[in-house]
Amino acid sequence: MTPAVPVRPPRLRPGDRVAVVAPSGPLAPERLDRGLDVLRGWDLDPVAAPHARDTHATLRYLAAADEERARDLQEAWCDPSVKAVFAARGGYGAQRMVDLLDWDAIRAAAPKPLVGFSDVTVLHEAFAVRAGVSTLHGPAVAGEIFLKDDATREHLRRTLFAPESVRTLSSPSARPLVPGRARGVTLGGCLTMLATEVGTPGAGRGAAGGILLLEDVGEPPYRLDRALTQLLRAGRLDGVAGIVLGSWARCGPYDQVRAVLVDRLAGLGVPVAEEFGFGHGDSALTVPLGIPAELDATAGTLTFEVPATV
Repeated sequence: MTPAVPVRPPRLRPGDRVAVVAPSGPLAPERLDRGLDVLRGWDLDPVAAPHARDTHATLRYLAAADEERARDLQEAWCDPSVKAVFAARGGYGAQRMVDLLDWDAIRAAAPKPLVGFSDVTVLHEAFAVRAGVSTLHGPAVAGEIFLKDDATREHLRRTLFAPESVRTLSSPSARPLVPGRARGVTLGGCLTMLATEVGTPGAGRGAAGGILLLEDVGEPPYRLDRALTQLLRAGRLDGVAGIVLGSWARCGPYDQVRAVLVDRLAGLGVPVAEEFGFGHGDSALTVPLGIPAELDATAGTLTFEVPATV
C-alpha cells in the first residue's frame, strides 16, 4: 500500500518571518548567530525561539527543559506570522518532547516548511503521521555543514524559494547498490532514530510503498547492523519500494559499512542507491519527505513528481 501523500507547505518569499528552534541539543551561541545571519542574507526575517540559546539545568545534552523545547516549537508552528521553522541543530532530545506537543493545534495550523535532520527525524515522522504535513530533511542552520558549505546552503535556499528548480536530486558519488527503478513517497532520515521510534506513539507507519532515506553518524558497523535488523524484524521495511542511502560519517571504513548495507538491504529485492549526498557528510542535499518521487538507482537520481513546496 502506497503511503498517503502529506500536504505540502507554501514556499518562502522575500521578507518572510521564520523561526529557529532548538528541539534537541544545546547550541553554540556564535553558530546560532551566524546561521541567523545567513537567513537574513536570504532576505528573511529570522527570530530565535525564546529557549533556543538555553541549556538544561542538569541534563547538559539538552537545549532546555522538555516542556520549554516543546513550547518553542508549538508556538512557532502555530504562529501565523511565522512562515517556516528551522531546527538549529540535532543531537538528542526530540523524543523527550514530541509527545508534549498539542497535535490538535498543530493540525489546525497552516502548514509551513519544517527543516532539520539527524535527531529531527523524530519530528519528521511525527509531522507526517500525526499532522499529515510534508517536511524537509535538510541541514541545521547552526550546524557546521550549513555554515561551511556553500552548496549545502544554496540547495536548501532553492528548495525553499524555487522548488521547481531542484525537482531532480543526484550526487557525483551516487551509484547503485542494487540497480533498478522504483516509485513511492519519500520518508525516513537518521537510521538509529527510526529504529528507536519503533513501538512509540505516533510512529505507526512503515515504509511499505515508499522510497526510504537512510543515513547516520558515529555508529560503527555492528550498530548499523543492529538498527537495520530492528527495522527488519519489526516489519518496518516490508513492502518498501526503494531505498536511498546518504552519508555514514564517522561510522568506520566505508567498505565495512557497505558490507552491512549489502547484507541487510540487498535481499529485499528493491532498488537501492548509495552515497547519495545527504545527511552528516561534508556537503548535504535537502531532500523533501512526504513527496511522491521516482528513484533510478542505476542512474543515481531521485526525481520528485511535484515541487517540495507550493
